[in-house]
Amino acid sequence: MRNPLTILRRRLSRGRDARTDGGERSDGPRTSPELRSDGGEASDASRGSAELRSDGGTANAPTTDERQSFLSRDSVRSAPFWLPPALLIAVFVYGAIGWNVLLSLTDFTGLGTPDYSSLDLENYVVAFSGGTPSWSELTVDPIWNSLGNTVVLLVGFAVVCLALGLLLAILVDQEIRFENTFRTIYLLPMSLSFVVTAKFWLYMYNPQTGLINIALGAVGVGPIKIIQNPDLKLAAVAFALVWQFSGYAMVVYLAGLRAIPDSHFEAARVDGASTVRMYWRVIIPQLRTATVSALVVLTVFALKAFDFLYSMYGYQPGPSADILATRMVREAYSNGNWAYGSAIAVVLFLMALAIVAPYIYSQYRRGAL
Repeated sequence: MRNPLTILRRRLSRGRDARTDGGERSDGPRTSPELRSDGGEASDASRGSAELRSDGGTANAPTTDERQSFLSRDSVRSAPFWLPPALLIAVFVYGAIGWNVLLSLTDFTGLGTPDYSSLDLENYVVAFSGGTPSWSELTVDPIWNSLGNTVVLLVGFAVVCLALGLLLAILVDQEIRFENTFRTIYLLPMSLSFVVTAKFWLYMYNPQTGLINIALGAVGVGPIKIIQNPDLKLAAVAFALVWQFSGYAMVVYLAGLRAIPDSHFEAARVDGASTVRMYWRVIIPQLRTATVSALVVLTVFALKAFDFLYSMYGYQPGPSADILATRMVREAYSNGNWAYGSAIAVVLFLMALAIVAPYIYSQYRRGAL
């Protein structure tokens, strides 16, 4: 008995020989079609890419052009560059965020292994209502005071910083001499860390040797105990942060001003608008994108100002200056309430997400992403 595989190969060979060079069939008698496993005929489109199977049938396989097309894609060719950092971010950033959310649902106090068998929302209930939780014998205060201080710091710092940055940008945009020098001087404080800035302003606020009180003493005022006064603690932090980040707001606004066509300025002057009216009615409304971009960055920095407050006041800044970041670290490291600190961290994360997510969505709708 003849081997069926040999017979099939001969038929396939005769079918290919019967074709002309142009890819069309010859006028002679039609050769035997290629066989499928079910006894039918294979289509012309599939014959070129068919491979023999062990059972005598055929199977479609990717052509060489398809494989080369897949390997030539930009995403595939650049995978060695973006895949390793993407994996690291997925594990150590988003994985850590997910684990922190899971930890906030436990009663973990920092010792032993967290018990994930019974998850509940007790930490969040305690965070907003206070009381004596099951994992501690001490009464825990709610976070409303820290949350309020965080919002006050965020809004006050961001609004003042944006206003000062806009004013500096308008002044620098007047084609003044040494523009690059002034721009560098205003932007330089942003290159400093929170710790360096805090230590610098501790010296500036010193009642005896600080330059602020020395200047006030020269006009017959003071000395004023700024960082010792509970009513001024948060304001002192906000003022120092404005000093550090107003240069960043200036650079963002300056880029927005330079992007506005000169014809808009000239049209406002032709209509008889004063300088103040021109900026208020014509120029500033066109800086909305720059305002939103700077606002997002500034508010995120305000939410993570733990380094600054810890360098100035330590773990106990007092009720008037206690924000969510300092409360979170104090509960986790000082009091050993790791799960409760994780719950506060989740609240802080949601606040940051509420600020960043609408901005990212708006950029996506505008096609900027």
